[in-house]
Amino acid sequence: MSEDLDTPFLAVDPTALERNLAAGAARAASRGLAWRPHAKTHKCVEIARRQLAHGAVGLTLATVAEAEVFADAGFDDLFLAYPVWAGGPRADRLRALASRVRLRIGVDSVEGATALAAALRGAPAEVLVEVDSGHHRTGVAPPEAGAVAAACTGLDVVGVFTFPGHSYSPSPGGRGAAADDEAEALSDAAASLAAIGIEPRVRSGGSSPTEPLPPGPATYPATETRPGVSVFGDAQQVELGAAGFDDVALVAVATVVSVRDGHAVLDAGSKTLGADRPPWTSGFGRLLDHPHATIVALSEHHATVAFGSAHVPPVGSRVRVVPNHVCAAANLASSLVVLDGDRVVDRWAVAARGANT
Repeated sequence: MSEDLDTPFLAVDPTALERNLAAGAARAASRGLAWRPHAKTHKCVEIARRQLAHGAVGLTLATVAEAEVFADAGFDDLFLAYPVWAGGPRADRLRALASRVRLRIGVDSVEGATALAAALRGAPAEVLVEVDSGHHRTGVAPPEAGAVAAACTGLDVVGVFTFPGHSYSPSPGGRGAAADDEAEALSDAAASLAAIGIEPRVRSGGSSPTEPLPPGPATYPATETRPGVSVFGDAQQVELGAAGFDDVALVAVATVVSVRDGHAVLDAGSKTLGADRPPWTSGFGRLLDHPHATIVALSEHHATVAFGSAHVPPVGSRVRVVPNHVCAAANLASSLVVLDGDRVVDRWAVAARGANT
């Protein structure tokens, strides 16, 4: 029973997880897209295996170290979806990875492409050029994708990718506008590659806020989608309207350790939940069984929850906390407890925890 475990801990609802996996796979299939979920969210081999069982063509990863963890576990189709700088020891690591898995790597500069070509030394890896669709983090302007691709001497450039991260917007229509920006960017970038004689057969996009939106125009240019957070859901997705509390598959189980004046203090702080709080969110997380309560303050090992006029759970009671950003919370845990109701049925290692290099 979960009462036998000390709090705080992260718990997975396997029924909600399976429902989310099936829904994500079905959304991709209904649009004719390959489904390549981002495993940086869960960092967990058992969940990645379930994603492949539901039809994922491979995994998206955030770092070379993450890719090494999943390659060691037997996954053989991996995409590093960021502009990898292939210098120093990372060059040898990339070459070793490319020799044992089907590896795709992102670039967004001539310098990055030159370094990658030198690192791979002919090892069989595919390259995608990253373009900026409005998030303004990494990626070149879509019309410049061809110039970067042309600099990829000796590399197998197979297409383009983008991340519409500005879909994390609370403004009305913000998610839809980001999806439109993504489609336009991928289309323009694909045309830029085609103009120099490279067939952009892979056009990769997607984000958890845009994934549940109705399909775009019939000419939507993507060939694959890379959602991450939607495997679990989190408080950000709920507040954006991209998910409901019923979709949440991972929570932090915490204990009420103090109560006063309509507030409760929990034994789960930033070292369990993560500290992310975008300015548009209502607080530092939400309580699954108390949807109107808000976490108003967070320290390393405590969370202060405002209940307003609602009943405050007594000291010693347990609550389920939905983190703001589930990726950060998962990376703080060494394992995930799988609960069927209140019964512990399994424990999954967060195998790529801290794999940041």
